[in-house]
Amino acid sequence: MVRPLILFPVLVALSAIVAFAETRHWTDATGQFRVEAEFGGYAEGNVTLNRTDGESVTVPMSKLSRADQTWVRAHLREMRAGGNKPARGESGTKPTESSSSTPTGDWLAWRGPLANNVALGPAAPAAWTESQNVLWKVPIPGRGHSSPILIGDRIYLTSADENRKTTGVFAFDKNTGEVVWQTPVTQGGFQTDLHPKNTHATSTLASNGKQLFAVFIQNNSVQLIALDLQGKMQWQINAGQFSPQEFKFGYGPSPILYEDMVIVAGEFEKGWIAAFSQKDGKPRWKVPRPGISFSTPIVAKVAGKDQMLISGLNMVCSYDPKTGKELWSAPGTSRATCGTIVWDGDTIFASGGYPESQTVAIKADGSGEVLWSNRDKCYEQSMLAYNGYLYSNTDGGILVCRDGKTGQEMWKTRMGGDVSSSPLLSGDNIYFGNEAGDLWVVKANPQAFEVVSKNKLGDELFATPIVSQGKLYARFADSSQGKRQEYLICIGER
Repeated sequence: MVRPLILFPVLVALSAIVAFAETRHWTDATGQFRVEAEFGGYAEGNVTLNRTDGESVTVPMSKLSRADQTWVRAHLREMRAGGNKPARGESGTKPTESSSSTPTGDWLAWRGPLANNVALGPAAPAAWTESQNVLWKVPIPGRGHSSPILIGDRIYLTSADENRKTTGVFAFDKNTGEVVWQTPVTQGGFQTDLHPKNTHATSTLASNGKQLFAVFIQNNSVQLIALDLQGKMQWQINAGQFSPQEFKFGYGPSPILYEDMVIVAGEFEKGWIAAFSQKDGKPRWKVPRPGISFSTPIVAKVAGKDQMLISGLNMVCSYDPKTGKELWSAPGTSRATCGTIVWDGDTIFASGGYPESQTVAIKADGSGEVLWSNRDKCYEQSMLAYNGYLYSNTDGGILVCRDGKTGQEMWKTRMGGDVSSSPLLSGDNIYFGNEAGDLWVVKANPQAFEVVSKNKLGDELFATPIVSQGKLYARFADSSQGKRQEYLICIGER
């Protein structure tokens, strides 16, 4: 498995190196060769890999798979943002566990460090019980479906008190689960109509490593709030109206970050997507999105450029995240979707929705070419694209693996239950959950369906778990004692 990689051109003259140790699987652009190695550094278009046998090779970035190229770019951005960029000619070092800028540990927004729900670093445990591999479990005040995010030694999430009609942001110690601080954000002005499966705190936070960005609905408008990491509010703005008349199901999209902007969607009859300055909330651009949908947009570098992708309104659309200008669109999915678009190479995948059901693969080169489509339906949940294959947990709990290029079904099996949380990859395993709190761990193997374990997280799982440095963090609820209570749990090897 290692020898063929040596055939890559080897360049030894490096003018700068960014290095930290993490063993992972690397593949070339053809997918034919695979090697286990640590990322050794990047300079002048070349990536150095430290193989497990002690030897090092230097590979042109362009020779690596798209997934590996994305991984390298994300790590370089995180290290630079965290102040870990070494001086010219020096080697960087992997930050310690307690560092607030650990590049492989931070999970800064919805869909994680690579925006694809693939966890970096060591794999999380595949199995646990109440007495095995549960490092801590703490109650969460209120109710919400937002996923946690993680920065350094802190976990952050949102929640809402439906009786008091308040929303807030909470910080937890990642080592103990102890509440470090809580900041009330809005009071009153709750939506009067809400889908029974939605909450007033469904949107996941986003962070640039120094600020937290939250969105809540108050008085029929999207409130965008910036806080520092100590919970102090820096600014709050009305990002735009949100007052749907047809589907009064509530709000769901999470804020996303791009360069120095925070981007927010508010899709209804007079809907929009808008970008604001992270520094002070001043508007940058705004584009119309007239129609009711609930998806979170995502920015990905596909077909050689950054594209902001979103489905819904019977279209799959790409925008320039710098300006909001539409780059291209293609017919697909349905009127309303909730899941976030995923991609592999230059192909993007979207699914939904209401009233129609469709999963579609589209070439993201601007042609809008539909490569394949079928009637699979992932309405609330997003899918997972990995190493040329598309994994999904469709409505009704049917796990499916498809060839990303052709749509060919590799395997399919029914696990059962309604689905809202999205699949998560850690190591070689994919974590699939349903709303009843069942969480299956399945091998990321397109050739055969293989269940590693089945686990339980209470009796209600809507939020998507995250993984950081070999530990899984999940938000769930349990009503077994007669009263519904939400929890945040940390699962790791003891």
